[in-house]
Amino acid sequence: MGLMDYLKTQFLEIIQWEDDSRDTLAWRFPDQDKEIKNGAQLIVRESQTAQFIHLGQFADTFAPGKHTLTTENIPILSTLQGWKYGLHSPFKCDVYFVNTRLFTGNKWGTSNPVMLRDPDFGIVRARAFGTYDFRVVDVKTFLKEVAGTDAHFRLDEFVDAMRSRLVSAFTDALASAKVPVLDVAARYSELGEALLPILNPTLRQKYGLELGSFIVENVSLPPEVEQAIDKRSSMAAIGNLNDYVKLQMAEGLAKGEGGGGTGGQMTQFAVGMAMAQQMLGQAGGIMAQATQPAAMPPPLPTAPPASVTPELLSPIDVAKVLGVTEADIVQALGDGSLKGKKIGSTWRISRAAVDEFLKS
Repeated sequence: MGLMDYLKTQFLEIIQWEDDSRDTLAWRFPDQDKEIKNGAQLIVRESQTAQFIHLGQFADTFAPGKHTLTTENIPILSTLQGWKYGLHSPFKCDVYFVNTRLFTGNKWGTSNPVMLRDPDFGIVRARAFGTYDFRVVDVKTFLKEVAGTDAHFRLDEFVDAMRSRLVSAFTDALASAKVPVLDVAARYSELGEALLPILNPTLRQKYGLELGSFIVENVSLPPEVEQAIDKRSSMAAIGNLNDYVKLQMAEGLAKGEGGGGTGGQMTQFAVGMAMAQQMLGQAGGIMAQATQPAAMPPPLPTAPPASVTPELLSPIDVAKVLGVTEADIVQALGDGSLKGKKIGSTWRISRAAVDEFLKS
């Protein structure tokens, strides 16, 4: 081996990364403790960025293209090396290639429920998952904060760390956006697009990354919150509570025609009271028009036997009769649409008050 051949084996003349994988984020050129020759060729392909690092300090960055390594195009490295009069000899430097293409179809999800403050339901716990696309936009920040000194940083090493970082950023962004839980659960596609401008500045600053897309595929809520949403939807469909109660009374009458159950007896009693009052009104009109007083009919009963219905009912009793929830009855008592008496911490409602409520 001649002297020139020996020197060629000791110095690096061509530096490049012939990437044939689809899952490598960063790769360090294996110099095998060789020095880079003055005038060596650096080849950076499309979707790649080459970053020089000298003794742990970031030096020059190279975009795609073919570069000849001389003092003129490595000014930062020349300063770090102290080349006051130009580069004339081989030098040592680490060269990292970073893949800047778009990585698509990556999954994210919350391993534990995240706490959200909702204007309708207060503090709620939610789980979410979906997919995202990302690319490296700041090579120095990415190498410093994510890849580190890993000689071959792959996507599978990055997924778990990225998931936790993304979920943290997603939680912060969702809290900052103050999106109601009802909107989160109903507008997944719009939510992902709306969160991109909030997520990207944080990811770019902290990790040198940028999301091309962020898709929310599902947001699940605790069962009690889902029940509350269903209840709210039902009440919105019902509209007027009084009309709903009357409908429930009619259904209760149909179910109780056989006399079975307290609910059927109470329904028959309430409807019977309304019919009795109507009959009394008609009788009064006839008496006023008569020229001679007529014998008054015997008075109709105004209350059922004590064995059928107690004098005072609790909210839960009335709720069972009307086919609504106890909370609905308490709300009606609170807003005054249903009259009742509060004895200690318990409400008591008279039969007359129930009848008055049904007429309203």
